[in-house]
Amino acid sequence: MSRLAELTWKVDAFFARVADRHGGDMQCATGCSDCCHVRLTITEVEAAAIRAHVAGWPAAQRRALAITGPADHCAALDSAGKCKIYHARPLVCRSHGVPIRLQRGSLPVVQSCFRNFVRTEPDPDCVLDQATLSATLYAIDAIDAADAAEGAESAPGASSAQARRVDLAGLLADLAAI
Repeated sequence: MSRLAELTWKVDAFFARVADRHGGDMQCATGCSDCCHVRLTITEVEAAAIRAHVAGWPAAQRRALAITGPADHCAALDSAGKCKIYHARPLVCRSHGVPIRLQRGSLPVVQSCFRNFVRTEPDPDCVLDQATLSATLYAIDAIDAADAAEGAESAPGASSAQARRVDLAGLLADLAAI
């Protein structure tokens, strides 16, 4: 199992645990796209996973990736509010809906979708730490970049440990044109 696949599995299992324990106070369901009203950039390792997932699709299905909705919505969202790349969706999308601990200024805060956790507080072990998730994803991305650079004679910038970001809309447009 790849490092990204392992992290993806862990985030999916975390989401399932939160939903099992707090399902009555979570409104996440197929077709809800309130969390998807954003333009995304993703790591290169996530982009590679999406490329691999889409590679086996028929041409007509790939072309549908070029059809995007409003500019303030995720490019992977279809007109019914469903994700066109759901099985290969980025980690940020997999964590939407669960309570997330993040920094606001110098203080940690916990937030979740405005539809969720309106009646109860989440259990402490049902709060995802955004800094830990991001650091882990960036480490996986850096390892992937180093592995790619090791296999190439000259890969400009590939030895950099800085996070490589890919515009999701541009990626999907490129995949639609293949």
